[in-house]
Amino acid sequence: MLDHLISERASAIQASGIRRIFNLGASLENPIRLSIGQPDFPIPEPIRNAAINAIESGHNGYTPTQGSPALLSKVIESLKVDLGWDCAVTGAAEQGQPSVFISSGTSGALVLAFMAMLNPGDECIIPDPYFVAYPHMASICGAKAVKCDTYPDFRMTAERVAPLITEKTKFVLVNTPSNPCGVVNDEKESRELRELCKSKGVLLISDEIYDEFVFDDALTSSAKNDPSMKRCASACRENGAHVDTLLIRGFGKTYACTGWRLGYVAGPSEIVDEMAKLQQYTFVCAPAPLQQGVVACFDTPMGEFVKDYQQRRDLVVEKMSAVTELAIPGGAFYAFVKVPEHLNMTGTEFTERMIEDKVLVIPGGVFSDRDTHFRISYATGRDELEQGLDLLARAMS
Repeated sequence: MLDHLISERASAIQASGIRRIFNLGASLENPIRLSIGQPDFPIPEPIRNAAINAIESGHNGYTPTQGSPALLSKVIESLKVDLGWDCAVTGAAEQGQPSVFISSGTSGALVLAFMAMLNPGDECIIPDPYFVAYPHMASICGAKAVKCDTYPDFRMTAERVAPLITEKTKFVLVNTPSNPCGVVNDEKESRELRELCKSKGVLLISDEIYDEFVFDDALTSSAKNDPSMKRCASACRENGAHVDTLLIRGFGKTYACTGWRLGYVAGPSEIVDEMAKLQQYTFVCAPAPLQQGVVACFDTPMGEFVKDYQQRRDLVVEKMSAVTELAIPGGAFYAFVKVPEHLNMTGTEFTERMIEDKVLVIPGGVFSDRDTHFRISYATGRDELEQGLDLLARAMS
């Protein structure tokens, strides 16, 4: 037995509860999958072709750690239009100029951010409910993730965050649109959260992996008036020349290329340069031919796909609001649904009950200190979604 060789760091972390549901689903015949957070449409053809051409053209070796020049150029151009940021590639930024580099997915970017900023005993503030990896990333660094209770509307506001900031706090992490709730911060909430962090001398990290997957009723005023603007109310906007927020965005969720593991980071060069240094000794660089592929993302409109998902969101709201409480999702492709109190069941118990009907959803306890809800992913076919919602509604009634 080799148990004595396992580190306390690894032993303290349990396997993802989401993977447990996936494993259960693998044993069922034709389950209704409302569990996986992955778009069900194919990667748009221009992006696929660009990646294929890159492989066939020999773009298969290492890129610079910072990323391929072609992709970096597109990212820098996009940030200039969207946020007014005048970024430079990490390592080349002038004093006070924001830096940018390409990461191995947004999760890779988050790992590097946690490693670059947290010492043992430090704290960071995350929302509750949260993306499953957040608290474990802090634990790996020997730090503590302080959870900001956002129930029942799941909005991470400055008012809720302020009492949690201490001398140990290094950063506040906000995720909008959020996983698992789909809730989108509005422009006022984003601005106030950024201003709070600035006044307290802590960094705000804005995880915006679903930044373009925002529905019409949650669009920023900027996006409504200018189609070139991103759709979500980024906590980074309006900073002008002074950048005090770390931005993390990606390609996988918007363009259905989750397995390509590609994202990007932009923000204060003092932080970003340290993250890029750590990338040299961990991920080395993001996948080279796929970096060439996602260059085409910036010229590929996704509005029709987002519109289709908004219609699915509307179906979820219609079916679930009739039987329980639901904070209306403004983006991504998730809904965080409360188990009705009259059932006297936890989210885990209800989820296990639904497995009997071959409906796979994720228990809320995977994402939260509470286990009162469950997560629906409506990134699935319309017929399958409607069938699953009907079975969920019947069980809750």
